[in-house]
Amino acid sequence: MAKIVGIDVGGTFTDLVLLDEQAGRLLALKVPSTPHDQSEGFMAALAATGEPISDLGDVFHGSTVGLNAAIERRGAECVLLATRGFRDILELRRRDRPNTYGLTGFFEPLISRDHRFEVDERVDHQGSVLEPVSEAGVIEFLRQVPIGSAAVVVVAFLHSYANTVNERMAGEIINRERPDLHVVLSSDVLPEIREFERTSTAVLNGYIQPVMARYLGSLQGRLARQGHRGSVMVLQCNGGIMSADNAVARPVQTLFSGPAGGVVAGAAIAGAAGYPHAICCDMGGTSFDVSLIYNGAASYIEERKIEYGIPMRIPSIDITSVGAGGGSVAWIDRAGLLQVGPRSAGAIPGPVCYGAGGLEPTVTDANLILGRINGGNPIAGEAGFRLDAELAARAMQERVGDPLGLSAHEAANAVIEVVNSNMASAIRVISVERGYDPRDFVLVAFGGAGPLHATALARELGIPRVLVPYYPGVTSALGCVMADLRHDFVQTVNEPLEDMDLASMSAVLGRQRSEGEALLASERVAVNEVQAIYEASMGYEGQIHTVRVPLPSQAPSRQELAEAFARVYQATYGYLLDYPVRLLNLRTAVVGVRQKPQVEQLGVSLPNGASSEVPLTLRKVYVGGTEVDCPVYSRGALPLGFRFNGPAVVEQGDTTTWVEPGSAASVDEAGNLIVEVG
Repeated sequence: MAKIVGIDVGGTFTDLVLLDEQAGRLLALKVPSTPHDQSEGFMAALAATGEPISDLGDVFHGSTVGLNAAIERRGAECVLLATRGFRDILELRRRDRPNTYGLTGFFEPLISRDHRFEVDERVDHQGSVLEPVSEAGVIEFLRQVPIGSAAVVVVAFLHSYANTVNERMAGEIINRERPDLHVVLSSDVLPEIREFERTSTAVLNGYIQPVMARYLGSLQGRLARQGHRGSVMVLQCNGGIMSADNAVARPVQTLFSGPAGGVVAGAAIAGAAGYPHAICCDMGGTSFDVSLIYNGAASYIEERKIEYGIPMRIPSIDITSVGAGGGSVAWIDRAGLLQVGPRSAGAIPGPVCYGAGGLEPTVTDANLILGRINGGNPIAGEAGFRLDAELAARAMQERVGDPLGLSAHEAANAVIEVVNSNMASAIRVISVERGYDPRDFVLVAFGGAGPLHATALARELGIPRVLVPYYPGVTSALGCVMADLRHDFVQTVNEPLEDMDLASMSAVLGRQRSEGEALLASERVAVNEVQAIYEASMGYEGQIHTVRVPLPSQAPSRQELAEAFARVYQATYGYLLDYPVRLLNLRTAVVGVRQKPQVEQLGVSLPNGASSEVPLTLRKVYVGGTEVDCPVYSRGALPLGFRFNGPAVVEQGDTTTWVEPGSAASVDEAGNLIVEVG
């Protein structure tokens, strides 16, 4: 196998892993991100490996380019063509509002009203064409869109999930009359009931499509000019990967993909260590992302919001995110209370201790002041970073300590307690509030800042142990390398279970599988096998919400469907109803299972035996308001089986682990650090 690379671009750092299985070597590194142009950080990370780009194989990339373009409103100029009477669906939404109480808040759709147009056409909910699309109406619409005024036309007609003929006809007319415009059909992006969500998802796809096309095209060009002959694969929010070409066609599937890589790797590492139930906690420079793994599998959700009023209805790994990262800013609110986040100092200017012009203290500054971080050897130290503890302490004193009547060390400790409380609340959302007992799980801590806070989080939530992977700071990049190819499909059928034509249902699932297999073949990446995962969205008659029901095969019987629904509904709600059942959507995930690196062989080369000759230094660390001489270990020097007690600091190039007093840590046979929480 050639040298393969995983690169994940975060808000503060760009993480890279290079796996050379032939040599049995894994290189992990971090470089500063370049928010103005992510490709610069991408190329800088490759350059830092010291490897000629011509020697590299496939590159697996997790990117936030599309998400940033949507959030920062830097996407393409789009126009919407809708069924007459429905152009305002983007603003009508679901009759919700930004703030529950009071007529306050603001919402601006991605396509303004003067860029939304209507045309005569109509299809009913059963797919019958009541009125063909008016060709004259489409041509008149195009006359109202001057050349150069827009790049993308999004066509979203009523009930097009049931019959695509009118949307396709409109698309053909636009392509014929105006080849300068790129056309996005909502029935291609999301052939699913719910007009607002389908339109919103299609608009998002069109809005970021030119941005992703430019970014990935430029990236592939830069790599090719330096002799790269491998493929560029892009991570999706469902935890799978797809080719750059498919990412350009369906860029909406890359939104929120960054944290998904960490979940993929976290689940694999926990499973290999013997923990099928895990809570994955990824704390980077900007955010804290948490997800739950049960019986080795992540849970999925069908919808996420970019921001208020802009949903995307795409299958995604269920990840809860809060603005709590190493760069999260500590501040005093109008009530005089200490708050941390969600605003972040980011990569530029970064925390105060970076000495790059930052003035507001952050979580990283707090950890440095308390002595948990080595200012002379921080994360990405090889990139020239050196941290200024005195500068951080002055800012902490002025911005937090003085207003609260605390010393700099007391203020730093308060910042840590507040951010830990915020993160613990996020973990409760995905565990306790969904019926899971945290005591049944291991907390897998990764990200550049995650291991610094993991033991405290586990103690607060009653989680008995923490697992820190050998490469915690680049786990998301590692997940890019480990991910399988995956394509998800959905089709609304909306039939009572008793009336469902089972042959037609099987045909829909078969078409979805065939389409997925064709996409896998087009991506030219070797896979060991192709798997198809079939599901149905089902509910009782009259219910708005459905449950996702795994199907035993492509052609289940009516009884199998009823029994599968009853099992899932009972497990979800604790009871069953005596009502007819309706099958709303059919879903297929087509997975190309790749040969992946064994997580217990990821370049971990540690001595055996609990040697007493582990390199050990002492550093003054503030613990519980007292300065103590704390042992500091080098992660790479800890032998397999080595045990030690907290308080202790474990340093490595991509993160620092803080083991709290009363806890005990050991190194397992795969090099993971296992902390038994006291």
